[in-house]
Amino acid sequence: MKRTLGVCYYPEHWPEAQWAEDAARMAALGLTWVRIGEFAWKRMEPCEGAYEWDWLDRAIETLGAAGLRVVLGTPTATPPAWVVQKHPDMLAVDAEGRTRGYGSRRHYCFSHPGFIGECRRIVTAMAKRYSDNPHVAAWQTDNEYGCHDTTLSYSKAARSAFRDWLRGQFPGQGNDGDIDALNTAWGNVFWSMDYDDFDQIGLPNLTVTEPNPAHVLAFRRFTSDQVVAFNRVQTDIIRAHSQAPIAHNYMGRITDFDHFKVGADLDIASWDSYPLGFLEDRAGANAAHQRAYAQQGDPDFQAFHHDLYRAVGAARGSHPKGGGRWWVMEQQPGPVNWAPHNPSPLDGMVRLWTWEAFAHGAEAVCYFRWRQAPFAQEQMHAGLLRPDSVAAEAFAEAETVMAELAEAPDVTVAQAPVAIVFDYDADAAWAVQPHGAGLSYFALVFDWYRSLRKLGLSVDILPATCRDFDGYQLVLAPGMMHMPDALKAALAETTAQVILGPRTAARDAHFNIPIPLPPAWPGSDLTVSRVQSLRPDMPVPLEGAGAVHSYFEQIEGGGAVVLATQEGTAVAVRCGSNVTYMAGWGDDAAHMQLIRSVAPALPMEEMPEGVRCRETRGETFWFNYAAHGVDVAGTHLPAAGVLRRPRA
Repeated sequence: MKRTLGVCYYPEHWPEAQWAEDAARMAALGLTWVRIGEFAWKRMEPCEGAYEWDWLDRAIETLGAAGLRVVLGTPTATPPAWVVQKHPDMLAVDAEGRTRGYGSRRHYCFSHPGFIGECRRIVTAMAKRYSDNPHVAAWQTDNEYGCHDTTLSYSKAARSAFRDWLRGQFPGQGNDGDIDALNTAWGNVFWSMDYDDFDQIGLPNLTVTEPNPAHVLAFRRFTSDQVVAFNRVQTDIIRAHSQAPIAHNYMGRITDFDHFKVGADLDIASWDSYPLGFLEDRAGANAAHQRAYAQQGDPDFQAFHHDLYRAVGAARGSHPKGGGRWWVMEQQPGPVNWAPHNPSPLDGMVRLWTWEAFAHGAEAVCYFRWRQAPFAQEQMHAGLLRPDSVAAEAFAEAETVMAELAEAPDVTVAQAPVAIVFDYDADAAWAVQPHGAGLSYFALVFDWYRSLRKLGLSVDILPATCRDFDGYQLVLAPGMMHMPDALKAALAETTAQVILGPRTAARDAHFNIPIPLPPAWPGSDLTVSRVQSLRPDMPVPLEGAGAVHSYFEQIEGGGAVVLATQEGTAVAVRCGSNVTYMAGWGDDAAHMQLIRSVAPALPMEEMPEGVRCRETRGETFWFNYAAHGVDVAGTHLPAAGVLRRPRA
């Protein structure tokens, strides 16, 4: 499929006389896609039932007449004041019991039936009006689910919906549910927490000390299901009227709902890539790393999400190993306004980020935004144009990419030799019980991903529902706290080498420690007998290279020792013909040592600092995130450089 560029545009922000000029400049730049509409509910419906579509009709026609294709966003992320006035209890409530008020965006609770009804109405009206419009070539539902910590809500609406959800999880006779089954599953005998009725169950916040972890995990699962259901309301309506594909724009390191389940109702997964903002805000980098990559972004954070959302894009129908349809719906073009610090990208980085997305299979990269806004919350957020319409620095880099796309062969994704299983439910379990300050499932998986990339390996990410690992030489599933027996069996039977741990299969579905003790691996007597989290200043050095930090398990049984501490304590052991269990959280050197040991046939080549490699079906790409030039593949690659070579 042809790779294309696009942009995010807000015609309601600019005089209508300027629209045609903007559209002509977009077309001259070579852009294909223009996303509009996702924040314009008030302009579409100034008051209840009084729709004003004429301005949007003209905007779409103006863009289409210039040869541009429109992605039309549903405006449900910004309900106007009259909607909030009509439904004052639709606002989300935070964990401290404070209402999250009107005045910005994402001010709603996913569980509020009145607000969901308003969403049905506006989305239905949009879908009916624009389903046959030849210029509306794709849809976007809402905007950035979960951004600004807006997934979890402790409102009355959420409490009522949670109780109903629990009745469905523990069915009994009639519609009442089996409260005794819930009490048993949650271990409510502890601290005399048994319930007599589902209506006694509150939300797991504002408790004197920590709530029951089973209760918290159930609430997080419920919340994830509410996001899925909310999105499905919109996709069902759009599909009833339109044949155009539907996307949602996810975010980086937002893990408090299951993106794969949302993706099952979408045609395209997209995400919003802000490498410099994410470096300090979400990538978990230390101060030295942040300084070294302040103008480039983390070398692996964007790529991880590219691979993740390629898998999410496959959730609706196609096989996850092949990868599905995915885009970058918003690509950072310059300084942003929301991170702790907001530097300018190094010259060439916008081009590099764009090509990196294409190398990982993106169909489209859309820059955010066309013109920098001179007003409101994002006036310090750069665009392709300055507020005075003069081209900003990224404009020229987009021109360069367009010229390169015109001359280069298309990029076709190939199955990688390595796969990592990523499980949103495991991330929820770690969030409920990290067992150490700052520890998270995402960080553990991301550390393994980075180690693989430092060895020059391309990686696929797979959902926890995957059972077919044919074609992979190595599969990693670290930290998956509840691992279903069917996945255990599939991993034990695959011909790939498998790396597990720590905390693999450490809990059952309701957050109890299972007996026999974990990991209870098929055909192995390996047992995790004791666990500890480590202080940051107390790493445990390993024999050979590297160290264990953050989390360390004491293990008994198992087979041959593959990694050990310098004192001889087993860290990684064989627990099957193809399975290695690592009983600790390793640093890059430890991970790389283990990968080399268990899968020596992989095509590994350790990368220079800041350089990453990506294999496609026909080519190899190298990307230099370092702030200085490096020599790679017989070529000097400058800072922010991209090297593209046919595969041998």
